[in-house]
Amino acid sequence: MTYKNLFPAMLYGLITVLVIAVSFSLIISSLLTFTSLTEASFSWFILILSFTALFIGGAVSGKKAKEKGWLSGLGTGLLFTLITFLIQYLGYDKGFTLDQYMYHGGYILSSCLGGMLGVNLAK
Repeated sequence: MTYKNLFPAMLYGLITVLVIAVSFSLIISSLLTFTSLTEASFSWFILILSFTALFIGGAVSGKKAKEKGWLSGLGTGLLFTLITFLIQYLGYDKGFTLDQYMYHGGYILSSCLGGMLGVNLAK
Protein backbone atom coordinates (compact mmCIF):
# COMPACT_ATOMS: atom_id res chain seq x y z
CA MET A 1 0.00 0.00 0.00
CA THR A 2 1.25 3.43 -0.80
CA TYR A 3 0.64 6.23 1.61
CA LYS A 4 -1.11 8.27 -1.07
CA ASN A 5 -4.03 5.81 -0.80
CA LEU A 6 -4.22 6.34 2.95
CA PHE A 7 -5.49 9.93 2.92
CA PRO A 8 -8.56 9.26 0.72
CA ALA A 9 -9.43 6.34 3.02
CA MET A 10 -9.23 8.66 6.04
CA LEU A 11 -11.45 11.18 4.27
CA TYR A 12 -14.08 8.50 3.59
CA GLY A 13 -13.99 7.61 7.28
CA LEU A 14 -14.26 11.26 8.33
CA ILE A 15 -17.20 11.87 6.00
CA THR A 16 -18.91 8.80 7.47
CA VAL A 17 -18.40 10.15 10.99
CA LEU A 18 -19.75 13.56 10.05
CA VAL A 19 -22.82 12.13 8.28
CA ILE A 20 -23.65 9.98 11.33
CA ALA A 21 -23.07 12.92 13.69
CA VAL A 22 -25.22 15.34 11.70
CA SER A 23 -28.01 12.78 11.28
CA PHE A 24 -28.24 12.01 14.97
CA SER A 25 -27.86 15.68 15.89
CA LEU A 26 -30.93 16.43 13.79
CA ILE A 27 -32.89 13.63 15.46
CA ILE A 28 -31.87 14.61 19.00
CA SER A 29 -32.53 18.33 18.33
CA SER A 30 -35.99 17.47 17.09
CA LEU A 31 -36.67 15.41 20.20
CA LEU A 32 -35.45 18.22 22.43
CA THR A 33 -37.56 20.77 20.58
CA PHE A 34 -40.83 18.87 20.36
CA THR A 35 -40.81 16.99 23.67
CA SER A 36 -40.23 17.89 27.29
CA LEU A 37 -36.93 15.98 27.40
CA THR A 38 -33.82 17.83 28.54
CA GLU A 39 -30.28 17.74 27.24
CA ALA A 40 -29.07 16.11 30.45
CA SER A 41 -31.28 13.09 29.79
CA PHE A 42 -29.40 12.43 26.53
CA SER A 43 -25.82 12.84 27.77
CA TRP A 44 -24.92 9.13 28.01
CA PHE A 45 -26.74 8.34 24.79
CA ILE A 46 -24.82 11.07 22.95
CA LEU A 47 -21.50 9.83 24.35
CA ILE A 48 -22.18 6.25 23.23
CA LEU A 49 -23.28 7.50 19.81
CA SER A 50 -20.08 9.51 19.47
CA PHE A 51 -17.87 6.52 20.19
CA THR A 52 -19.93 4.36 17.84
CA ALA A 53 -19.73 6.95 15.05
CA LEU A 54 -15.94 7.14 15.35
CA PHE A 55 -15.69 3.34 15.44
CA ILE A 56 -17.79 3.04 12.27
CA GLY A 57 -15.78 5.83 10.60
CA GLY A 58 -12.55 4.03 11.48
CA ALA A 59 -13.95 0.78 10.08
CA VAL A 60 -14.89 2.48 6.81
CA SER A 61 -11.43 4.01 6.66
CA GLY A 62 -9.74 0.67 7.32
CA LYS A 63 -11.88 -1.12 4.76
CA LYS A 64 -11.03 1.48 2.15
CA ALA A 65 -7.30 1.41 2.98
CA LYS A 66 -7.20 -2.43 2.92
CA GLU A 67 -4.09 -2.51 5.15
CA LYS A 68 -2.62 -0.61 8.08
CA GLY A 69 -6.10 -0.13 9.52
CA TRP A 70 -4.79 1.21 12.81
CA LEU A 71 -3.04 4.00 10.90
CA SER A 72 -6.08 4.91 8.81
CA GLY A 73 -8.28 4.78 11.92
CA LEU A 74 -5.77 6.94 13.80
CA GLY A 75 -5.78 9.46 10.97
CA THR A 76 -9.58 9.53 10.88
CA GLY A 77 -9.76 10.13 14.63
CA LEU A 78 -7.07 12.80 14.49
CA LEU A 79 -8.80 14.59 11.60
CA PHE A 80 -12.07 14.58 13.55
CA THR A 81 -10.30 15.93 16.65
CA LEU A 82 -8.52 18.60 14.60
CA ILE A 83 -11.75 19.77 12.99
CA THR A 84 -13.52 19.83 16.36
CA PHE A 85 -10.67 21.77 17.95
CA LEU A 86 -10.51 24.29 15.10
CA ILE A 87 -14.25 24.93 15.22
CA GLN A 88 -14.16 25.36 18.98
CA TYR A 89 -10.99 27.48 19.07
CA LEU A 90 -11.61 29.66 16.04
CA GLY A 91 -15.39 29.84 16.32
CA TYR A 92 -15.88 30.08 20.06
CA ASP A 93 -12.41 31.22 21.22
CA LYS A 94 -12.14 28.33 23.70
CA GLY A 95 -9.55 25.58 23.93
CA PHE A 96 -10.15 21.98 24.96
CA THR A 97 -10.81 21.20 28.60
CA LEU A 98 -9.31 18.19 30.36
CA ASP A 99 -12.58 16.29 29.91
CA GLN A 100 -12.56 16.99 26.18
CA TYR A 101 -8.96 15.76 25.87
CA MET A 102 -10.03 12.50 27.51
CA TYR A 103 -13.09 12.17 25.27
CA HIS A 104 -11.07 12.79 22.13
CA GLY A 105 -8.39 10.34 23.27
CA GLY A 106 -11.17 7.76 23.54
CA TYR A 107 -12.53 8.77 20.14
CA ILE A 108 -9.11 8.28 18.56
CA LEU A 109 -8.72 4.89 20.24
CA SER A 110 -12.21 3.86 19.11
CA SER A 111 -11.41 4.94 15.56
CA CYS A 112 -8.15 2.95 15.61
CA LEU A 113 -9.99 -0.16 16.75
CA GLY A 114 -12.57 0.38 14.02
CA GLY A 115 -9.79 0.70 11.46
CA MET A 116 -8.28 -2.61 12.58
CA LEU A 117 -11.66 -4.27 12.25
CA GLY A 118 -12.31 -2.61 8.90
CA VAL A 119 -9.16 -4.06 7.35
CA ASN A 120 -10.37 -7.53 8.26
CA LEU A 121 -13.81 -6.79 6.80
CA ALA A 122 -12.22 -5.91 3.47
CA LYS A 123 -10.91 -9.45 2.95
